[in-house]
This record gives sequence, C-alpha cells and structure tokens, in this order.
Amino acid sequence: MRPPIPVLSDYGISPNHGFLPDVLPLTRLPDPYYNKWESVGANLQNLILSKRLRGVIDRLPVLSTIGLEHDAEWRRAYMLLTFFAHGYIWGGDTPCDRVPPSISVPLLQICEHLEVPPVSTYAASVLWNFKPLFVDEEIDDLDNLATLLTFTGSLDESWFYLVSVAIEARGGPIIPLMLTAVAAARQGDSATVTRCLRAFAERLDDLGELLRRMHESCDPGFFYRRIRTFLAGSKNMAEAGLPHGVTYDDGSGTSPYVQYSGPSNAQSSLIQFFDIILGIEHRPTGEKPDTSESDREGRSRAPKHNFIRDMRTYMPGPHARFLNDVSAVANIREFVEARTTSDRELSIAYDACLAMLRAFRDIHIAIVTRYIILPSRENRARSRSRSPEVVRTRQNLATASKNEQHRKVKGTGGTALIPFLKQARDETGEPSVEAWAKKFMSRQTKVSGQGDFFLGKEEAAKVDVDVPLDEPVVEHGLAGTWTMDDEYGGICNY
Repeated sequence: MRPPIPVLSDYGISPNHGFLPDVLPLTRLPDPYYNKWESVGANLQNLILSKRLRGVIDRLPVLSTIGLEHDAEWRRAYMLLTFFAHGYIWGGDTPCDRVPPSISVPLLQICEHLEVPPVSTYAASVLWNFKPLFVDEEIDDLDNLATLLTFTGSLDESWFYLVSVAIEARGGPIIPLMLTAVAAARQGDSATVTRCLRAFAERLDDLGELLRRMHESCDPGFFYRRIRTFLAGSKNMAEAGLPHGVTYDDGSGTSPYVQYSGPSNAQSSLIQFFDIILGIEHRPTGEKPDTSESDREGRSRAPKHNFIRDMRTYMPGPHARFLNDVSAVANIREFVEARTTSDRELSIAYDACLAMLRAFRDIHIAIVTRYIILPSRENRARSRSRSPEVVRTRQNLATASKNEQHRKVKGTGGTALIPFLKQARDETGEPSVEAWAKKFMSRQTKVSGQGDFFLGKEEAAKVDVDVPLDEPVVEHGLAGTWTMDDEYGGICNY
C-alpha cells in the first residue's frame, strides 16, 4: 500500500506562504515577565557596538519558560535567545566558548519544545524574523518587509534576511501545487502533471529574480566583515577561535562542548522540497553518480548522509518530518521518465523546472563569489601589509580567512562550499529526460560573461579546450572573476 500524500496542516505548513508561519511573528512577547529579554533585544546592536553585551547577559536572571503559551511566543523567544547567544559568542575581540545560564537554561527548554538545536538557524534569522510594513499587502513583496532583529542594525543585514523571506513567501504556493502533481501522477493524469510543472518553472523564475536583488541593498564588503561574523556557528571553527565548539552552561557544571553549524540557506525546507519533488539526488561532495540504483516511487526517501541531509536537523521538527514524508511519495521523476517518448510536452515541462532550478543555483554561486570569495581575497591581500600584532587583535570568522595556511573560506555552516555548490548545481540537471536538455545542463561553461554584472559581454577570444586538468578554470560570471577549484568556500547554500 502506497503511503498517503502529506497534508500540509499536519506539519504547520501554510498553503499560501509555505514554511513561513501562518500567524505573523510577534514583535514582542506579551508577558511583562520577559521584558528583560525584550530590553536586550531592543538594544542589541548598541550593546554589541559598545562591547557591553556580555556583561549585560551575565547579569540577567535565569527566566522560566512557563509564561510562553502559543507557538508564536516560543518562536519569538527562540529568535531572541539565539541572537543573544551569537552576539555573546562573537561580540568581543575574541570569541567566547561558553554561553551563560541566563541564555542556556531557557534556550535549551525552548529548543526541546520547537525541535530545533540551540543555535541561530535559518528559522530564527529568516522564517521567524520578519514583519510586513503594510498588513494589507502581500509578504512576498520584498519592498513590504522589515526584520524584527539584527546584529548590526544595518539595512544590509536586514536585506540579506528579507530576500530569503520573500523567496519563501513567493515559493510557498509551489508546495500544494506539486503535491497535486504527485496525486495526479498516481492517477496517470499527465495533463495535470504537465500543468503543475509549467507553473512550477514559472514560479522558479520569479524566485531567481528575487535572489538577483540581493546586491541592491546589501554591500559585499560590509556583509563579509561585519554581518557574516555573527552568523558563524561553532562547527569547524577552530581557525576562528573555537577549537572545541561551545558549551551551553546549564549550571550543572558538567555541560559538554558541542558544535553546531550556523544559519545557512541549506536549512531552507523550501529548497530541499524542490529537490525532493523533482527527484534530484545529492551526493557527498566529490562522489560520482551511481547508475545502478533502481527507479521507484519515493526514490529519495533514503538520501545518503551528506551536508544537505545534515541540514535537516536544523529545521523545525515538523518541517523536517514533512520532507521525509514527501520523500516517500515523490513520483514525478519516475512518471516523466516512463513517458519520455510518448509525452514530449510533459518532458519539456519537467526539464524546464530543472533548468530554472539550475539557473537559481547559478545565481547563488555568483552571490557567494561576490560576497565571500572576492572579499576574502582582498582581506588576505590587505593583511599582508599589516603588522602581525594588528592582525591578531581580533579573531573571528572573517579574520580567520586571512590566514594563508587555511585558504578554504568557510561558510556560516562551517564548511568549504564552492565545490559543494557547484556539484549541487550540476546534480540538478542530471535527471533531465530530453537529450538536448541533458546535454545543455551537463555543459561546463568556460566563460559566461564579463564586465557587466548581469548581461556580460561577448567572449573576446576562443577558450583553449586543452587546458591542463590541474590548472584552475577561471569563470567570468555574474560576480566577476573567480576560480573553480577546491580552495574556496561559500557563505550559505541553495
């Protein structure tokens, strides 16, 4: 017997806004008991700037979670305390590897209730950290959004989060749309599946346009030097000053060191839903495809252990369970493959979705390059002309990238991601069914444009196809010039 198609309401998922909460995030906890938390939140940027946050947090009492009632209140409390924790850890000249009981004790209880780890996640910084400027307008309009909390108080940081909020809101209707397609595939209704795939591809194009707007109000240099530092987790952060991770002091005296990734767009349930519903299979970075796997409905229900799979542990529990349950019923890829020769419109619609998602990932790679790779190179070059004493005055994720011995630039998730992002993009095109589409999406572009940020210019000279394999391939893309080797990493990953 086939498993039932998931019902969105069982997982707290909105048919209109997807993984964003149906009830708008609270701008303040209603119980006056939590006024001390709200006071710190209202002054967070100034406390970080003056380097007084740690002293204020140390003097806070350990508050109980008994006054938190509705889910919106639990989510607000989680957002506040994780921002406090990251500000406490990264808000000094050197990172602190201990989170005090005033944060740890209530945070651990809140995390148990929400089924999330005690670290700032995509849910804390994006899903539960926005408000509409005008409540009678849609929240998928990027110009109608504002953040509730930031580390720096800057427009750049708000914009960085809000682009993702708008993408989540605009992409939300894709979820019920594609569950309809799954039901139609079970009934053999090719026309409905084709219609759903066409609508999916069009909406993916909209999401790409939203992602392209990142550069409008988020400066790459400011993001790299100021914002990214606070988004770092405690996993693989020895170079940044946390060799053992962090300990959440619960007052018992036996709190162990733990390591968590920071907020990453790989924690977006929406993007992982796209992969699952289209049958895109991601492998550990560097691993080649295994063509011996048999085709079956739900082929994605047991994905291999890799970074994308790990990121599900950072999603709210109901969202992660939804993805697991969708994996068990995903049948679109098999349905299309079985009709490759008999229904060309269906194949074209499916390949269009893959092409749009691949293009989306191309845009993201360009953003990672412009916001991380290029500033990291500038950072290293600048550090060579400064005395070691000056360079050592601060230690965090940004300053760690100056070390010539550690050239892999890490993302906030704690891993070098350019190789990962490239492979994820290439894997997106692997299921394509039309011969031309398969060839098109498996191509390795040498030069994709240079000079102009969006349009590019014609290639000045023919690319030498006999470049030695050990020579880094130079791309001239949306973000400028960058090398396609394993020495550089990213910030977040779609």
